[in-house]
Amino acid sequence: MNNTELLKAIQERHSVRSYINKPIPQDIVDVLNADIRRLNQEGNLHIQLVTNEPNAFQGRHSYGVFKGVSNYFVMAGKKGGDLDYRVGYYGEQLVLLAQSLGLNTCWVGLTYSKTKGAFSLPEGEKISCVIALGYGADNGRVRKSKTAQSVSNVGSNSPQWFFDAVDAALKAPTAVNQQKFHFQLLADGNEPQVRAKATFSLAGYTQTDLGIAKLHFEIGAQRPIKWNDK
Repeated sequence: MNNTELLKAIQERHSVRSYINKPIPQDIVDVLNADIRRLNQEGNLHIQLVTNEPNAFQGRHSYGVFKGVSNYFVMAGKKGGDLDYRVGYYGEQLVLLAQSLGLNTCWVGLTYSKTKGAFSLPEGEKISCVIALGYGADNGRVRKSKTAQSVSNVGSNSPQWFFDAVDAALKAPTAVNQQKFHFQLLADGNEPQVRAKATFSLAGYTQTDLGIAKLHFEIGAQRPIKWNDK
């Protein structure tokens, strides 16, 4: 996907929890699996696509929250380190690809059940979360968002690319719509640096959210970003 397509997917993507009974065509499954292989290698992850498997979203954990989900990405990898951050950064790339292919998605932290035999989880690996996938009963809706000033140090003298990058980050999905991240422009010269951090949340998942938001930030900036996360 080029940057124009990614920006379009960011604008159109909304979290969807209800899906219709429509199988994902094999050619689209093949495209998704090809990208999963790339992302697993780049991100040192073990993402897996599960199709035509409704049990994960029919248990007591998901009752009344999700409807009609029978496809999902299992976001897994080796325990420890920055697993949750990488899951967010690389998983959102799958979400945007799925959006471009006419599919709907929703990041899911707790309201699902692990279905035996639906995926593999070798010793030393864990599931960070899953991403519901399929054809939505609707396309979701725009949710209330924080202001750019509340999640960054953007100001009247900030360059336009920084405004655009923060705006794209604010369109990133986050757990319970918490948007617990902050971007700070450290210098405005030939090679400006940006510091990104997650802020505290009782809901958790802030590192996953940060990974998602940083990807959106990079896409929105439409320029290379030199990260300074010291």
